[in-house]
Amino acid sequence: MKLKKNLMLSFLCIILMNTQCSDDDVTILTDCSEVIIDNNAYETAESDYYSVVNIVFNGDCLTLDLSASGCDGNTWEFTLIDSGNIAESMPPQRYLKLSLFNNEACLAVFSREESFDLTPLRVDGTNEVLLNIEGFEEPILYAY
Repeated sequence: MKLKKNLMLSFLCIILMNTQCSDDDVTILTDCSEVIIDNNAYETAESDYYSVVNIVFNGDCLTLDLSASGCDGNTWEFTLIDSGNIAESMPPQRYLKLSLFNNEACLAVFSREESFDLTPLRVDGTNEVLLNIEGFEEPILYAY
Protein backbone atom coordinates (compact mmCIF):
# COMPACT_ATOMS: atom_id res chain seq x y z
CA MET A 1 0.00 0.00 0.00
CA LYS A 2 2.82 2.42 0.90
CA LEU A 3 4.60 1.63 -2.37
CA LYS A 4 1.43 2.41 -4.30
CA LYS A 5 1.12 5.83 -2.58
CA ASN A 6 4.78 6.64 -3.32
CA LEU A 7 4.35 5.70 -6.97
CA MET A 8 1.21 7.82 -7.24
CA LEU A 9 2.97 10.81 -5.61
CA SER A 10 5.95 10.42 -7.95
CA PHE A 11 3.64 10.24 -10.94
CA LEU A 12 1.85 13.44 -9.88
CA CYS A 13 5.17 15.25 -9.41
CA ILE A 14 6.28 14.26 -12.91
CA ILE A 15 2.99 15.49 -14.38
CA LEU A 16 3.33 18.84 -12.58
CA MET A 17 6.90 19.30 -13.82
CA ASN A 18 5.81 18.72 -17.41
CA THR A 19 3.08 21.37 -17.24
CA GLN A 20 5.39 24.23 -16.31
CA CYS A 21 5.89 27.07 -18.76
CA SER A 22 8.70 26.83 -21.24
CA ASP A 23 11.33 29.58 -21.41
CA ASP A 24 9.79 30.79 -24.68
CA ASP A 25 6.50 31.59 -22.92
CA VAL A 26 8.05 33.91 -20.34
CA THR A 27 7.84 37.64 -21.02
CA ILE A 28 10.13 39.85 -18.99
CA LEU A 29 8.60 43.22 -18.25
CA THR A 30 11.09 46.04 -17.97
CA ASP A 31 10.71 49.49 -16.52
CA CYS A 32 13.06 51.26 -18.91
CA SER A 33 12.52 54.75 -20.23
CA GLU A 34 12.73 55.38 -23.93
CA VAL A 35 15.78 56.96 -25.53
CA ILE A 36 14.93 60.01 -27.62
CA ILE A 37 16.61 60.04 -31.04
CA ASP A 38 16.48 63.66 -32.17
CA ASN A 39 19.43 65.78 -33.30
CA ASN A 40 17.73 69.09 -32.46
CA ALA A 41 16.89 67.90 -28.92
CA TYR A 42 20.49 66.64 -28.59
CA GLU A 43 21.96 69.98 -29.68
CA THR A 44 19.74 72.08 -27.39
CA ALA A 45 19.63 69.79 -24.33
CA GLU A 46 20.61 71.35 -21.02
CA SER A 47 21.08 69.60 -17.72
CA ASP A 48 21.27 70.27 -14.03
CA TYR A 49 24.29 68.82 -12.24
CA TYR A 50 24.36 65.10 -11.44
CA SER A 51 27.03 62.46 -10.93
CA VAL A 52 27.12 58.85 -12.05
CA VAL A 53 27.69 56.38 -9.23
CA ASN A 54 27.36 53.12 -11.19
CA ILE A 55 26.49 51.80 -14.65
CA VAL A 56 24.96 48.35 -15.23
CA PHE A 57 23.46 46.58 -18.24
CA ASN A 58 20.29 44.63 -17.56
CA GLY A 59 19.58 42.98 -20.89
CA ASP A 60 18.84 45.82 -23.31
CA CYS A 61 18.41 48.32 -20.49
CA LEU A 62 21.16 50.61 -19.35
CA THR A 63 20.70 51.24 -15.63
CA LEU A 64 22.43 54.26 -14.18
CA ASP A 65 22.82 54.92 -10.47
CA LEU A 66 22.81 58.72 -10.32
CA SER A 67 23.12 61.24 -7.52
CA ALA A 68 22.24 64.92 -7.32
CA SER A 69 21.20 67.48 -4.75
CA GLY A 70 17.55 67.75 -3.89
CA CYS A 71 14.81 67.18 -1.34
CA ASP A 72 14.14 63.52 -2.12
CA GLY A 73 14.78 62.98 -5.85
CA ASN A 74 11.19 61.98 -6.64
CA THR A 75 10.62 64.88 -9.04
CA TRP A 76 13.84 64.50 -11.02
CA GLU A 77 13.33 64.01 -14.74
CA PHE A 78 16.11 62.22 -16.61
CA THR A 79 16.16 62.05 -20.40
CA LEU A 80 18.68 60.18 -22.55
CA ILE A 81 18.98 61.83 -25.97
CA ASP A 82 20.74 60.35 -29.01
CA SER A 83 22.04 62.69 -31.72
CA GLY A 84 20.87 60.39 -34.49
CA ASN A 85 24.40 60.36 -35.90
CA ILE A 86 26.26 57.07 -36.24
CA ALA A 87 30.03 57.07 -36.65
CA GLU A 88 30.97 54.39 -39.17
CA SER A 89 33.76 52.77 -37.20
CA MET A 90 34.16 49.25 -35.85
CA PRO A 91 32.18 49.02 -33.70
CA PRO A 92 29.89 51.85 -34.79
CA GLN A 93 29.53 54.75 -32.35
CA ARG A 94 26.54 56.79 -31.24
CA TYR A 95 26.54 60.12 -29.38
CA LEU A 96 24.22 60.76 -26.46
CA LYS A 97 23.47 63.25 -23.70
CA LEU A 98 21.89 62.53 -20.35
CA SER A 99 19.79 65.46 -19.23
CA LEU A 100 18.48 66.06 -15.70
CA PHE A 101 15.71 68.50 -14.90
CA ASN A 102 15.95 69.08 -11.15
CA ASN A 103 13.50 71.57 -9.67
CA GLU A 104 14.30 70.62 -6.05
CA ALA A 105 15.98 73.40 -4.03
CA CYS A 106 17.32 71.40 -1.07
CA LEU A 107 21.00 70.89 -0.29
CA ALA A 108 20.86 67.19 0.59
CA VAL A 109 22.29 64.62 -1.85
CA PHE A 110 20.19 61.68 -2.99
CA SER A 111 20.75 58.75 -5.33
CA ARG A 112 18.33 57.22 -7.77
CA GLU A 113 18.43 54.52 -10.42
CA GLU A 114 17.23 55.33 -13.90
CA SER A 115 16.99 52.79 -16.74
CA PHE A 116 16.87 53.36 -20.48
CA ASP A 117 15.91 50.92 -23.24
CA LEU A 118 18.83 50.79 -25.69
CA THR A 119 17.05 48.67 -28.34
CA PRO A 120 16.42 51.67 -30.67
CA LEU A 121 20.17 52.38 -30.69
CA ARG A 122 21.09 49.09 -32.36
CA VAL A 123 22.90 49.39 -35.67
CA ASP A 124 22.07 46.97 -38.50
CA GLY A 125 24.86 44.62 -39.53
CA THR A 126 26.60 44.52 -36.14
CA ASN A 127 25.96 43.18 -32.66
CA GLU A 128 27.58 45.99 -30.66
CA VAL A 129 27.80 49.76 -30.60
CA LEU A 130 29.90 52.20 -28.58
CA LEU A 131 27.83 54.75 -26.68
CA ASN A 132 29.60 58.07 -26.18
CA ILE A 133 27.58 59.79 -23.47
CA GLU A 134 28.58 63.42 -22.95
CA GLY A 135 30.22 63.90 -19.56
CA PHE A 136 31.13 60.22 -19.13
CA GLU A 137 34.85 59.53 -19.08
CA GLU A 138 34.79 56.40 -21.25
CA PRO A 139 32.48 55.14 -23.99
CA ILE A 140 30.15 52.32 -22.99
CA LEU A 141 30.07 49.18 -25.16
CA TYR A 142 26.50 47.98 -25.74
CA ALA A 143 26.55 44.38 -27.02
CA TYR A 144 23.31 42.77 -28.17
